[in-house]
Amino acid sequence: MALPSDLEIAQGATLRPLHDVAADMGLGAEELRPYGDDVAKVKLSAVDALAGRPRAKYVLVTAITPTPLGEGKTTVTIGLGQAMSHIGRSATVSIRQPSMGPTFGIKGGAAGGGYSQVVPMERMNLHLTGDFHAVTAANNMLAALVDNHLYQGNAADLDPAAITWRRALDVNDRSLRNIVTGLGSRLDGVTRQSGFDITAASEVMAVLALADSLPDLRARLGRIVVGYSRAGTPVTAEEIEGAGAMAAILRDALEPNLLQTLEGTPVLVHTGPFGNIATGNSSVVADLVGIRGSDFLITEAGFGADMGAERFFNIKCRASGLVPDAAVLVATVRSLKAHSGHHRIVAGRPLPPALFEERPDEVHVGGANLAKQVENVRLHGVPVVVAINAFPTDHPSEHRAIREIAAALGVPSALCTNVADGGKGALELAAAVDALTREPSDFRYLYDDDMPLADKVEAIATWVYGASGVEYSALAARQMADYERNGLGRLSVCIAKTHLSISSDPALLGAPTGWTLPVREVRASVGAGFIYPICGNMQTMPGLGAHPAAFGIDIDEQGNFVGLF
Repeated sequence: MALPSDLEIAQGATLRPLHDVAADMGLGAEELRPYGDDVAKVKLSAVDALAGRPRAKYVLVTAITPTPLGEGKTTVTIGLGQAMSHIGRSATVSIRQPSMGPTFGIKGGAAGGGYSQVVPMERMNLHLTGDFHAVTAANNMLAALVDNHLYQGNAADLDPAAITWRRALDVNDRSLRNIVTGLGSRLDGVTRQSGFDITAASEVMAVLALADSLPDLRARLGRIVVGYSRAGTPVTAEEIEGAGAMAAILRDALEPNLLQTLEGTPVLVHTGPFGNIATGNSSVVADLVGIRGSDFLITEAGFGADMGAERFFNIKCRASGLVPDAAVLVATVRSLKAHSGHHRIVAGRPLPPALFEERPDEVHVGGANLAKQVENVRLHGVPVVVAINAFPTDHPSEHRAIREIAAALGVPSALCTNVADGGKGALELAAAVDALTREPSDFRYLYDDDMPLADKVEAIATWVYGASGVEYSALAARQMADYERNGLGRLSVCIAKTHLSISSDPALLGAPTGWTLPVREVRASVGAGFIYPICGNMQTMPGLGAHPAAFGIDIDEQGNFVGLF
C-alpha cells in the first residue's frame, strides 16, 4: 500500500505544544520568541542558560556521492532523531533551512519524507521566520552601498571592473546570472557588469552559519571583501561603512528556529549555505544550543562526505570548537547501482527500468564510492556506521551486498525504513550510533591553520578526493600568492567543485584515482573565514527546468497549501 504524500502526512499530524518540545531541551518560555503556535526563535541567551547541562553526543549524518536520485540524508537524520526516544535516549536534530529556489524547482523541499519529517512542513519549506529574506536584504544592502560608494566619489578607489560583490535572490532565475547595472542617465548610477546569486550562495549566509555570537557576526561582516582598488588592495564592507547596517538586519536572523518532528523530537532549523561553494552545514549557533539539549545532537552535512562532511570537520568544527563523536554515512541500493556506471540517470526524467532489477553485483561495483567515503570520515578520526536507506523497489540480496561492503571495511551497518515506519524504522541505526559513541572519537583536523594555502588544498585533493595532484592556472597561482601576501594564509579551504563525483569531473563515478585537480580561479570569503578554489563551472544561480515544481504548487479554497513535496 502506497504511503500518503509527504504533505498529506504533515498536514494530518498532531503537533506537541512547542513549549513542551523546548522543555525537553531544558529551554524555558523565557528563551523563546514565538512565531505563531508551531515555530519559535531560540534566543542567543539560551547558549548560556544551558551551559550547566551535560554535553550531548555529537553525530554527523553524511552520505555517499550524490546522484540525481538523492540518498535521503535528511530523512535518515530525522528518523534517527525520532528513533532515539524508542531506545530510551533523547535527541535534538539540527539541520539547514531549505532554499525556496530548489523547492519551486526540481528538488522540492527539504523537510524529510514520509513519517520522518519536520513539521510544519509548509512553513519550513517556505518563509519560516524570514531568515533567508534577512540574508537577501543584508546582501543587497551591501551591494547598494557599493554602487553608491562609486557614485558618491569612490573614496576607496574601487576598481569598477574588480568589484566581486553581487546581488542575491532566493529564486532559481538563470536570466539574472549576468546583468548590467546603472543603465539610464548619470543619476541612475555607475554602469557596470554584475549579476545575482541565489541567497544560499551569498557569503552573508556562510557568515551567519559560522558566527558564534552577535559580536562575532558583526566582526565577520566587516571583513567581507567587496572588491579591489585600482592598486589591487582588498576593499572591505567595513571600509565602505556597510557592515553595521547588515548586522542590524541580521540581528534576529542569528537566532535558530525551533520546530519538531512528526514524533515531537526537537529540531533546530537554521541557515542554508550553498553546498558547492560554501560549507553546506547548518549553523554553529544552533549546535551550541543543541549540544546541551539532550543525549544526542544529530546534524547533517550537504552532499557527500568528500564535501559537506569534510567542511563540517575542517571549517564548522574549527569555528564552533565542538568535537564530533560519530558519523552516519547514508547509502541506497539505487544510488550505488548508479555509481556502477551501468545506468544513465537524469534529474527530472523517468528512471531506467533496469535500475529496479535484482543486481547485487552492481551494488558491489558501486560500493567503491561507499568505501572511499567511509575512508574520508575515518581520515578525521571519527567512527562511522553505514545507514542503508531502504526503498520498496530494493531486493534483500542488494541490502546484503551493502552490509557485506561495510563488514569488509570493518564498520557496522543498519537498515533504515523510517520513511514508512518513522522512528521505529531506524531502531537498528539508533542502537549502532549509541554503541559507537560509548567511547570518545579520535577526532582530528585534516590540516593545520599554519599550513600554506597550497598545502591545505593538496591535502584535501589527495587525501579526500583521491587526486594525484593539483594544477593551478596562471590566474589561480597568482591569486593564491596574493592571499598569502595579504595575510589570509591561515584561512580554511573550501574547494568548489561538482558534487556529482568525488573528483572534479561529474562524469567520473565510483572512486576515481590518477587524475589531477584543476584549479582555474581562487576566491576568498574572508568574512566566512575560508578561501575557495574553483574547479569547474560552478553555477551560483540555478535555473528552472521545463516542468518546475512551481507548476504544481498552489493553495486551495481554504487557504491550505497543495503540491509541496
